Formats: sequence, structure tokens, C-alpha cells
Amino acid sequence: MPDTFVSPQVEINEALVTSALLGRGLPTEAEHHLWEAGLSYHLDDIAERHLREAESLAPGHAAVLIGLYRFYFYKGRLAEALDVARRCLLKAAEENNFSTDWRRVRASDAEFGRYENILPRFFLFSLKGYAYLQMRLGETEEGRLAVEKLLELDPTDKIGAKVLLGVLERMGQDDD
Repeated sequence: MPDTFVSPQVEINEALVTSALLGRGLPTEAEHHLWEAGLSYHLDDIAERHLREAESLAPGHAAVLIGLYRFYFYKGRLAEALDVARRCLLKAAEENNFSTDWRRVRASDAEFGRYENILPRFFLFSLKGYAYLQMRLGETEEGRLAVEKLLELDPTDKIGAKVLLGVLERMGQDDD
């Protein structure tokens, strides 16, 4: 994709990070490391070390995965962000009792359109991040499939997947 592509709001939103559902069971020390990672964001090695410490204390915890995803995403380390997005998808599928293959998740599996349904939203945001990163890394067909799945699960497009679909449809066209 061209470097001029502007990212839509793909970060997993703050409500998900602070949700009691996603934050439950996070050890205090892991939470401390997440906090320290945020404070030292400008110091890559230190921030990443704190994130890895949090991960060692709470492996697979959604809050830690989200922290890792955001760090790699905003640092432009997109391949690493994609790896974490895959882990977020698996975590979200497990938390929602969905198939671990996102392609097999159906709209009837959850009430995806309800804002207050944090766990299904975590799945949608994870899939959106996955789709966006696939597109950015040149895997446009995989990105398109994920965007189409988002629109199947969220037909009213509360998650904003149509923005990504629009980008896919405009790819290869001149800017004028």
C-alpha cells in the first residue's frame, strides 16, 4: 500500500482496555508494568521490556495483548502487531466461545451490534486490526476477506469496516 495511506481508527478502544471483563484477573504487578510501559513509550527498549514483563506475569491476558498490539502498531512494527492481532483474535474467540477460525464465526454467534457487549466488540476490533494490518503488509485478499467478515457480523458497520473496504476498492486508482 502507498505510504500516504492514513490509518482509520483501528486501535482497540479505551473502553475495551479498561473493561472489567477484559481486565479481570490481571495481577497488580503486570498492571504496574503496563502502566510503566505507557510512561516510557518514547523509550522503545524500556517500554517493550515492561510489556514483556507484563506478558510473563499474565501470559495471554487481553490487557497485555492489547498493550503489545498498540505498542507495535504505533511504532510501525506492523508484522509484530499482526502477530499480536492474531493472538487477540484467538483470545477473543475463546472468551466468546467462538470458533478459533474467524472465518467460521457467524452473526448469530453473538449480538455484535450492541455497544455494551464488550467481548464481541473485542473480537470485532481484533478482526479489524487484523484486516488493516494484512492490507498494510500487502496481503490485500486476506484483508478483504476479514473486512467482508466484519460487515457480515456487523452489518450496520458500527466498527467502521466500510472505510477499509473503500480503501481496498480504490487501490490502484489514481488519486484524482
